[in-house]
Amino acid sequence: MPERRSFQAFHPFARLSRLLDAHPAGHDTPILLSIGEPKNQPPAFVTEEIVGAAAKWSSYPPPRGTAAYNGACADWLTRRYGLPQGMIDPQRHVLPLPGSREGLFFAVVSAVQEHAVEGKGDGAPPVILMPNPFYHVYAGAAVAMGAEPVFVPATAATGFMPNYGALDPAVLDRAVFCFLNSPANPQGAAADRAYLARLVALARRHDFIVGFDECYAEIYDTTPPAGVLEVIAESGGALDHVLAFHSLSKRSSAPGLRCGFAAGDAALIDKLDAALRVGGAGVSLPILAAGTRLWREEAHVEANRDYYRRNFELAARILGNRFGFRKPDGGFFLWLDVGDGEAAALKLWREAGVRVVPGGYMSEPGPDGVNPGARYIRVALVYDAATTEEGLNRIVQVLGDDVGDDDAAVSAAPQVAAAEG
Repeated sequence: MPERRSFQAFHPFARLSRLLDAHPAGHDTPILLSIGEPKNQPPAFVTEEIVGAAAKWSSYPPPRGTAAYNGACADWLTRRYGLPQGMIDPQRHVLPLPGSREGLFFAVVSAVQEHAVEGKGDGAPPVILMPNPFYHVYAGAAVAMGAEPVFVPATAATGFMPNYGALDPAVLDRAVFCFLNSPANPQGAAADRAYLARLVALARRHDFIVGFDECYAEIYDTTPPAGVLEVIAESGGALDHVLAFHSLSKRSSAPGLRCGFAAGDAALIDKLDAALRVGGAGVSLPILAAGTRLWREEAHVEANRDYYRRNFELAARILGNRFGFRKPDGGFFLWLDVGDGEAAALKLWREAGVRVVPGGYMSEPGPDGVNPGARYIRVALVYDAATTEEGLNRIVQVLGDDVGDDDAAVSAAPQVAAAEG
């Protein structure tokens, strides 16, 4: 049996508060580069749409959304990933979500519940596969449901993608759900089409669901990251064993809107819907109205990409070759090798008032006792260019060249694509 742990044990910001809150910020103007919360604003028409639909606040959220919203989501997927017309049926293959986080959590609830009802397994707890480092909701959902989280290294040696295909087949046979975050939080790596195709094939061979967390898919420099649905379209369009999750939080700088969707196999969408009807919440009609317009409008998304491009250009200039700096394939995080992430985070806060997340707070030690994130800090480049520049300069001033050339070279080495068996 896995070790019993509270799902709060995996929450990085609770740990960060315990590390830093007893210490005053070492600067009159703290800069919080710890939370991935966009600081630029969504389009003004969001307010217009909500006000225009304000009379509908008195209605409960429709669990399956509206024809307009679901259609906007299906149309966006078709445009973004070059899907055949009709591959995604708005009513059968799309489920509105109050952000992607809630859907990811309840997808595990649904998968574990089905495993229990059908009496699968030999008494051992079901397995939930996830990358290591990981988004804390993945592990929290697993332990909340009494499942066994299996953490698979996603390090420089594997191209910052988990090699699920290298796991013992007996573990894969116990798996009921697998997470793949691409572009990845925190490393910023994106899986290529071949990787995604291998993972889908692995899931079908061992009969588990893959939740493709693609919430950072629209934050990139020049090359759009691949998505699982375009890979499936290339091989016939079958959606079994697959759920893809998207959100307006990052794409449209609207995390407070709580609006996203899941898309995938119709039977899995139905089961996720059933779980959310028991313990979740739908998306209100005024929010669906705003979300419909956001999914249909692209100018603000390109403006967001320009906003983050400027920040990464600043990072390249200010950091240079320090800390194994690399521009991510997607997302807005830096994953910097500083030797000891926890010590660096404390030093940055106490001496410069810069708040970052120790990488070890987003990962678990492996069987060898080594935490793959322990050397790193995660830095969120979410502020305007002037604030970002100031924050990065403080990081360099405080940490300087504490990480030796050999250490930086390890992090900056060419990445190797992970196989999936």
